[in-house]
Amino acid sequence: MKKGRLLANAYLVLVFGFLYVPIAVLIAFSFNESKSRTVFTGFTFKWYQNLFHNDMVLKSLGVSLGVAFAAACIATGISSMNKRARGAVMAVSYVPVVNPEIITGVSLMLLFVVFNRQVSAALSWLLQREVELQGFGLCTLLIAHITFCLPYVIFNVSPKLRQLDPAVYDAALDLGCNPRQAFFKVV
Repeated sequence: MKKGRLLANAYLVLVFGFLYVPIAVLIAFSFNESKSRTVFTGFTFKWYQNLFHNDMVLKSLGVSLGVAFAAACIATGISSMNKRARGAVMAVSYVPVVNPEIITGVSLMLLFVVFNRQVSAALSWLLQREVELQGFGLCTLLIAHITFCLPYVIFNVSPKLRQLDPAVYDAALDLGCNPRQAFFKVV
């Protein structure tokens, strides 16, 4: 019994070591004075200073955090849908789980390109002049991100939300929270 437990612990240490040692090495070398990833020449914070003074990186970080927050809120809002709409979303949400991410990503890109061309053509016909839409932007990024997040939220968060007693949310409303505060503090 003791030998089996020792082997199980050793296996666990090996697996976690295999997963986390490269990340630890990457973190350690992010403080390297030189650009080399093989020889550590000295400790410095200059790469992080350069990172936080780069406007493009900070803007990209802001967009990423905003899209992630919006996608998480929208995907979590599925739990408050009526039964029929939730059933339709649940049926469609199996597709990104079964398909590899690259196939879903390419499919969404093709969908956005075709949609962009169709809308441009319809607007050109309607306005009697050439119209060119910007194809990819924050909206398409948000739709794609929600498409990827939705199944994982549904399959991981929804069971926990079903276990949540609705009386707790109602109690938060009774104790002075508005619906938005109750959602963020309770749900």
